[in-house]
Amino acid sequence: MAVNLYDSAYAMENAIRQSEEYVLLRKIYNEINEDVSTRRMFENFRNIQLKLQEKQMMGQEITQEEVVYAQKAAALARQNDKISKLMDAEQRMSMVIAQLNEIIMKPLEELYGYPNNQ
Repeated sequence: MAVNLYDSAYAMENAIRQSEEYVLLRKIYNEINEDVSTRRMFENFRNIQLKLQEKQMMGQEITQEEVVYAQKAAALARQNDKISKLMDAEQRMSMVIAQLNEIIMKPLEELYGYPNNQ
């Protein structure tokens, strides 16, 4: 019996949206958006992150000054309790996604073999 992978993917999307990790992440994100000063601080922090990621993806060098600036912005953002909670919730959600990815990729890893076990 053939399985429709897209139906399974949409079911997984729904499961993620209902997960404790995602519900908490969305709740904290909404709280940040309700607080104007916190939202601005968070948007500034995210913009810095996105610019550095964009440079990295384009193969451009990230300067030491940019790294220091990003670290200072992250430290400042972490001082805000709501943003700090959001970062923690993002990290937990990221761990869940990584674990799901491992499960999804298992058939291909088994098919082709594990690179470290050859």
